[in-house]
Amino acid sequence: MTEAILLVGGKGTRLRPLTVNTPKPMIPAAGVPFLTHQLARARAAGVEHVVMATSYLAEVFEPYFGDGSALGLSLEYVTEEEPLGTGGAIRNVASRLHSGPDDPVLIFNGDILTGLDIRALVATHASSGADVSLHLTRVADPRAFGLVPTDPTGRVTAFLEKPQTPEEIVTDQINAGAYVFRRSVIDTIPTGRPVSVERETFPGLLAEGAHLQGMVDSTYWLDLGTPQAFVRGSADLVLGRAPSPAVPGRCGDRLVLPSARVAPDAKLTGGTVVGEDAVVGAGARISGSTILAGAVVEPGAVITDSLVGAGARIGARTLLTGAVIGDGAEVGADNELRDGVRIWCDTTLPAGAVRFSSDQ
Repeated sequence: MTEAILLVGGKGTRLRPLTVNTPKPMIPAAGVPFLTHQLARARAAGVEHVVMATSYLAEVFEPYFGDGSALGLSLEYVTEEEPLGTGGAIRNVASRLHSGPDDPVLIFNGDILTGLDIRALVATHASSGADVSLHLTRVADPRAFGLVPTDPTGRVTAFLEKPQTPEEIVTDQINAGAYVFRRSVIDTIPTGRPVSVERETFPGLLAEGAHLQGMVDSTYWLDLGTPQAFVRGSADLVLGRAPSPAVPGRCGDRLVLPSARVAPDAKLTGGTVVGEDAVVGAGARISGSTILAGAVVEPGAVITDSLVGAGARIGARTLLTGAVIGDGAEVGADNELRDGVRIWCDTTLPAGAVRFSSDQ
């Protein structure tokens, strides 16, 4: 049996106001909490036991997923009293693992949407005899990421944090946020203090001569750390560009959950999701966007690449482009919000108050 740790403790600061009431992995993507997609893909790859490392709004996870039996999994939950970083979180849940010292343990970051071949990563780990194996992906501009160069056999040779000059960019391979650890390696991580696997554990292992293996898998990969990326990831799941067995319906231009009400002449395209009990009025046009549970989009509104929070209301003829509307907010009629504008939870914006705004 392969078991896994899911790191779901982050505060999701870059995603506010989406994460004011909801931890990042529980924000709905393609109609279900994003974490559902990760769990379903892990189960499809043969994982049976998952330990969730929780912290921020930790009380939300277990009431939703329970013991995991509905997904064919055995789930356990461990809550950090104080944030411990990625490495600290992994070490903090080690006592819940069932694996022997040489067995593989999968570890996933809770904010990465990927088409990674999980079985291939585990197979690479086994065949290479590595202490830790890392999923690597290639990106056009690696300056915002940690670079992971490898030798011709795939063995990791260095970890280079966020290079800025052309001379520092020695590879386009980056750490993609999924790992396989030899179980005994987890026990070497220090306890009781914050530890970063990226900045401390991995470089330290490399310096000690441990075998770290990289597997480049350049299928779909997206870091959902910003609202724009989250909206795009949800749309890509609906469109079938990102694979998941957990999408509650057929892939296509739109996903409307059964209890939602959409006017016959409303137009939904580009992977748009309309959540439970949401209402979309006559003549509304929504493209590449997510309308969360209980939200109301009034007649004639035009929404593009945006997210409308749970219970929010978008007034008639209002235009949203690349906007994020927090839970319970009310945007009056005839407003125009563009280019990364965020409206906080429970805010009321009067009719016609904003004709154009941009995120500076």
